[in-house]
Amino acid sequence: MLRIHFTGADLARTRVADRPDPLWETVLSLRALQRPANWPDSEARRREVVTRHAADLPALLPLVRPMGYFPDFLTPPDGALGLEEGLDALLHTAKPRLAGDLAILGSEAKLPSWARELAAGRPGALRRLCDTLRRYYQGVVAPVDQAMQAQVRAERTRRMRIVDESGTAAMLSGLSPSMRWVSPVLEVAYSVSQDLHLDGRGLLLVPTMFRSHTPVSLLDPTLPPILTYPALRRPYPGVADHGKRLEPLLGRTRAAILCSVGERARATTELARLLAVSNASVSQHTAVLREAGLITSTRQRNHVLHAATPLGASLLQG
Repeated sequence: MLRIHFTGADLARTRVADRPDPLWETVLSLRALQRPANWPDSEARRREVVTRHAADLPALLPLVRPMGYFPDFLTPPDGALGLEEGLDALLHTAKPRLAGDLAILGSEAKLPSWARELAAGRPGALRRLCDTLRRYYQGVVAPVDQAMQAQVRAERTRRMRIVDESGTAAMLSGLSPSMRWVSPVLEVAYSVSQDLHLDGRGLLLVPTMFRSHTPVSLLDPTLPPILTYPALRRPYPGVADHGKRLEPLLGRTRAAILCSVGERARATTELARLLAVSNASVSQHTAVLREAGLITSTRQRNHVLHAATPLGASLLQG
């Protein structure tokens, strides 16, 4: 159990991130990659990622295991500003932090020999790690960035509405089935027993697309307090119920497409299969939705991924 202790000042300073954190998403995707039930896309896509990044994973998976601790230095606070800002902060991690985090990780399982250079703060080792994280991010996380943006913003809107209507404590009490608000403590189902006293710093809640087995925080209590948790992935029902009110506006097929890509990014061929229409028909409808600013379409090798924009997600949320 992770117990996060709040004061009145902490409740006032608790906030929900308005954008995904690229390094947190990268790290959690590496964890999900090793736990297929947590992978947010198809099993075929997961296997494709493993194959395409076969050269990079040996340098990443020993640092990010399927469960348990991973080094705090992999997700510096500057990552909230963007990937490059986060990687720059990682590149300049203090040697005591590197050595301490890797010592904790090494106490749970043996680390590969190259981890010694990383623990010593060798610039070459840090650059190699940053380059590997960047390649993995660009190949795995960046293609679903639009879907992540829409999902996180929709989640923040939901949570802030609760804060406005009922207060921060009410928002915390409904975050996740794995969390329980017992004033003034937020109890989180966790892999270890840990107490985190916020001491007036507040808490940054970061919704994530790549699911973890449990919400995740940093081990070091002196770091800025953060708690990541899976954003509510409310499956948008088909036109038969939720989409009925969009059907007169968009048409049956376009409403169904928007509902589908509002849940996660989908390829043209996947949409055609789900809706039992041709690829050409999907392309015609997505062109209209894209022109209206409701979706984006990004080419990834041999297929095109469609995702709801923040405007599209807002329309789905009503």
